[in-house]
Amino acid sequence: MTAEELQSLIATGLPCTHLEVGGDGRHWSAVVVSPEFEGKRLIARHQRVYATLGQRIKTDEVHALSMKTYTPAEWAAQS
Repeated sequence: MTAEELQSLIATGLPCTHLEVGGDGRHWSAVVVSPEFEGKRLIARHQRVYATLGQRIKTDEVHALSMKTYTPAEWAAQS
């Protein structure tokens, strides 16, 4: 899997206003900004991103994904 493929999977399953993905083909990191994160706790945000990957997590195609998740307002405050 490439970074572009992983980014596409996340973007297809979750509306993102900003999305960065990097990694080595097995271990990945992502910055995900989505209005769907409004009012959600960190664990719910991560579960939402994992849901976009479906079986790829369960089959170990994506072994590890470290992520930072933000609402658009939180992301704007970061800048």
